[in-house]
Amino acid sequence: MTARVLIIAGSDSGGGAGIQADIKTVTMLGGHAMTAVTAITAQNTLGVQAVHQIPTDMVLAQIDSVVSDIGIDAVKIGMIGSAETAKA
Repeated sequence: MTARVLIIAGSDSGGGAGIQADIKTVTMLGGHAMTAVTAITAQNTLGVQAVHQIPTDMVLAQIDSVVSDIGIDAVKIGMIGSAETAKA
């Protein structure tokens, strides 16, 4: 059975970190990666230029969507985005 991994993290526009790197890792290990994006960043190899937090209700909706249909075997948590999202 393929492990179903829910990744809760921020999106890195440069692709070197964040949810993009986590998806690559889960896939390389043979798992099925699912995501809940907590923040969108504008970043590159020089640094982070901007961060936009995703509203908590949207983060929870993403989580509920995959849990209720696909199910999860593991959760990987990265950038939470806000204290409100962390508490939810």
